[in-house]
Amino acid sequence: MFSVDKMHFEISERKMILRLFDVLFVLTALYVTGNLFAFDYFAISATNYYWTIVLAIYINIFGTIFEMYNLQVASNQFQVLKSTLITVSTTVLVYLLTPFFSPQLPSNRLQILLFFLVIFFAVFTWRMLYVTFLASHRFFQKAILICDQEQVQELILGLENIDPHYKIIGFVNTDASEEDIEAYHYVQHIKREDLFSFVKENGISEIVIASQKTEGITPDLYQQLLHLLESGNIIREYTQVYESMTQRIPVQCMSRDFYRFFPFSRSNQNKLYLLTARLFEITVSMTGLVVGLFLFPLILLGNALGNRGGLFYTQQRVGKDGVVFEILKFRTMVKNAERNGAVFTVTNDSRVTVFGRFLRKTRIDEFPQFINILKGDMAVIGPRPERPFFVKEIAEIMPFYETRHIIKPGLTGWAQVNYSYGETINDSLIKLQYDLYYIKHRSIYLDLNIAFKTITTVLFYRGQ
Repeated sequence: MFSVDKMHFEISERKMILRLFDVLFVLTALYVTGNLFAFDYFAISATNYYWTIVLAIYINIFGTIFEMYNLQVASNQFQVLKSTLITVSTTVLVYLLTPFFSPQLPSNRLQILLFFLVIFFAVFTWRMLYVTFLASHRFFQKAILICDQEQVQELILGLENIDPHYKIIGFVNTDASEEDIEAYHYVQHIKREDLFSFVKENGISEIVIASQKTEGITPDLYQQLLHLLESGNIIREYTQVYESMTQRIPVQCMSRDFYRFFPFSRSNQNKLYLLTARLFEITVSMTGLVVGLFLFPLILLGNALGNRGGLFYTQQRVGKDGVVFEILKFRTMVKNAERNGAVFTVTNDSRVTVFGRFLRKTRIDEFPQFINILKGDMAVIGPRPERPFFVKEIAEIMPFYETRHIIKPGLTGWAQVNYSYGETINDSLIKLQYDLYYIKHRSIYLDLNIAFKTITTVLFYRGQ
């Protein structure tokens, strides 16, 4: 019989539900409004089906841009109001200005106001229902950890900070001795012999094994896990859970069996993919350089007024196979910015000029790198190239760091669209996790996803 206690939604399922019901609530509200009131701007009919399709696409696009499908945002009622208002305002504005595929602008301006209000209250009502019901504890995914005692806090925080609906409610200690084991806050310690009964009595969704000590998986614990598997319970390894939830590779959890986690994407050696990617790079680079030529007079003037120094600068970076090349950029910092030695760029870095900050926000400072892409030193999408000094420093303390160099570095990448500047070694670790995820899952679909996020970063002035 179906158990209500076990009912939960995966991250992908929650995002799909949010997208689907955003559109359904909006279209239903518009249909009801059109039938109950004198509202004829937007009429849902077979002859004007494309009006509906375009509106649905816009809702999903701008919802993505303004993080409506970020589960942390979607589960917070205060953030829901802000993101809904911005998303609906942008959607309505762009829709009204779209020629051919949207209705003609109404002569009565109240129709436009009503159109906006109907969409806003439809989305906001649905999102509050989501927060109240689907984001409540009724639909939490409850899990048990099997791990070493010293791992408990790190692993729990690592998973629950990612997905607000994922709750670790118990753990089994795999240390040799189970004496003096204490619960961690609300997370209960479960004795090995009680695992099977605890899972059955508490509606556990999955069991996550994170122990590095194989001797901790005793014969009795092994038999219980086997019995749970045979009973239909989901049992996964921690790195699998972490990767699927974060879209990062948890290199900090890997040891001598690292090869199990690096079945790199076949696209890295696929001739057709590489040819398609190269043609894409040439097309994007040529387009970028043409746009750059039109912007060049303004950049030259802005540099003369706001930077007062050379317009271009070059810097050594590490490329594919560890080969060092010269990267070309527009200068964004004061002269002699590194007179005391190389340091990471930080948020609100005082060395960045006023005009340089504008160039960084809009990513215009990266335009000269289209020349590097045409030369073959870089790709459009890939791990960002680092300086030899930093590569050497980080690689000495961070395993697998130089694995980034098995593909060309990129103008933008998975780490860049998901994370901010790497100001510390810990930031570099997180960016490495993203880079390795890209190398492992490299595909045309992932490339298009990164390209879309990069474009929205530029359009909405989110660069750093």
